[in-house]
Amino acid sequence: MTSIAFIGLGNMGGGMAANLAKAGHDVRAFDLSPDALDRARAAGCLPAATAAAAVEGAEVVVTMLPAGTHVETVYTHEVFPAAAANTLLIDCSTIDVETARRVAAAAQTKGLVAVDAPVSGGIAAASAGSLTFMVGGSDSGFERAAVILESMGKAVIHAGLNGAGQAAKICNNMLLGASMVATCEAFLLAEKLGLDAQKFFDISSVSSGQNWSMTSYCPVPGVGPNSPADHEYQGGFAVALMLKDLKLAMHAAQLSGADTPMGTQAAALYQRFADQGQAGLDFSGIIRMLATKD
Repeated sequence: MTSIAFIGLGNMGGGMAANLAKAGHDVRAFDLSPDALDRARAAGCLPAATAAAAVEGAEVVVTMLPAGTHVETVYTHEVFPAAAANTLLIDCSTIDVETARRVAAAAQTKGLVAVDAPVSGGIAAASAGSLTFMVGGSDSGFERAAVILESMGKAVIHAGLNGAGQAAKICNNMLLGASMVATCEAFLLAEKLGLDAQKFFDISSVSSGQNWSMTSYCPVPGVGPNSPADHEYQGGFAVALMLKDLKLAMHAAQLSGADTPMGTQAAALYQRFADQGQAGLDFSGIIRMLATKD
């Protein structure tokens, strides 16, 4: 049994903390939301009054926070002062690469071991313990983190040094965002040409156009495996979160000098969809906007 501080019990973090407790770890949890703390208690976690209180005496600290500014603030003011030497810090938030590297460097100067471990899989996978973790950090840091992450995921992959996990996440989600838009366009064009959506799925899912957005997360209701499209685009991965990741990718592209025209266009389309008041819908719901000409 490992003593773990878990900070950030939102839609993703709540399920992750619950799985750590289910695996037999001693989980002390903190969130600003009293309701989130109540759910954590019901799942077997011990609520803490502050983030620092959760960290005191913990062997491992796991964070799942909204953005880089939250991560840096919590680590600087709560985690670093309370953590004992050699504590393992695992940040599962999706943030910019620069902040991830800066936090890791600051942790090292304090005798702590930090890795970035953003996730793929969404809310259902967080609850089911079937997430994929992309981990950036030293070999020894990864080996220590993998033991903890395996209680929350189906795959734990070492991407490289600190920041590499974040790089993998934003590149993956840029590809996902662009491929979902293209998949929606293909279904809409097929409809205009008189081709049945199920017939198109049957053909494309086993042809060269096959992709995850098509076969595992089809944006057309009633076609393919059950997906948010079958539930009025509720649940799943919100437009706001996809847009956040696409903006991180565009920021990284700008800093690195990479040319990402498809990613740029996907970001612009999701921004337009969010501006229409649809930020809370699943990202595959963008098919609704693409089906309607301005």
